[in-house]
Amino acid sequence: MDWQNRFAPLSLSTTDALPELALSHLTSWGAINMIGDDKKSYLSGQVTCDVVSLKESDSTLGAHCDAKGKVWSVFRLFHHNGGYAMFQPKSAIAVELAEIKKYAIFSKVDISESEDVALGVIGSKATLFVDQLSDSTEDVRQITGGTAIKIDEQRWLLLVNAENAAQLVDNFEGKLIDESLWTRLDIEAGLPVLTAHQQNEHIPQALNVQALDGISFTKGCYTGQETVARAKYRGMNKRAMFIVSGQSNNNPEANAELERAVGDNWRGAGKLLTSYQFSDNKTIGLVVLPNNLENETQLRLKDAPDSLWKIEPLPYSLEDE
Repeated sequence: MDWQNRFAPLSLSTTDALPELALSHLTSWGAINMIGDDKKSYLSGQVTCDVVSLKESDSTLGAHCDAKGKVWSVFRLFHHNGGYAMFQPKSAIAVELAEIKKYAIFSKVDISESEDVALGVIGSKATLFVDQLSDSTEDVRQITGGTAIKIDEQRWLLLVNAENAAQLVDNFEGKLIDESLWTRLDIEAGLPVLTAHQQNEHIPQALNVQALDGISFTKGCYTGQETVARAKYRGMNKRAMFIVSGQSNNNPEANAELERAVGDNWRGAGKLLTSYQFSDNKTIGLVVLPNNLENETQLRLKDAPDSLWKIEPLPYSLEDE
């Protein structure tokens, strides 16, 4: 597929504007598809979000946990090809697929890894571009070959079959870029990116899923619910996901460890979920840290002690309503 080789890195400094229209091949992202008569009831009993009330015009974040409330997957859920799609980092899918299918034998449901291609439309003209693909004005739209899903005011996800992905790329009139800018925008939006590195380590609230409307505290039972509820009503959660930034000669690998200053000493703080480096060497990332840290707490990369980092403001509140 020659179209897959047409996406180039886009180098941006902290002062450069975003392109007005760009298309990214999200190679490290994929989806799990769920179809069948019992898809709604089965999925509702597995995940934190409100599946039953999800309209075909909307998407929602959600998490899938083990019985102890530790997260296997954080995903974006939406209606897709007559069923549901759970969009998430591709590296998490192998384990998540096995876990989400554990009890499917008792239900009329078919669960599989999607073969669709994930494309990201980015920029101030992203919605204008998607408007040309469908007559709908909703946030989730059926398009030729798949589904278009609004992420925010300057981003849309297209989950489509390979044939239509090739056509979209061939006819695209904006920039064709790699997925790094999509990662940057996820970080700046404070959207959790849970890869295989940190599966089954955190409860949903440590990944801010509740602050992004990905947990329903009024729906029926689901796996891990007891822990999730205790974390909310008994204040048992002691961690949260933060945006951090620092100067770095190289973009740190996922799971790179950050340390925090404690007096004159340094102690382990958390591991990067993902990161993005600007061309002027400023680097931003997402990391789960103790939720009682002061905003002024000094951080550093354990493997690069001279690389000092700090906590940045989130674009949403972590306070319970």
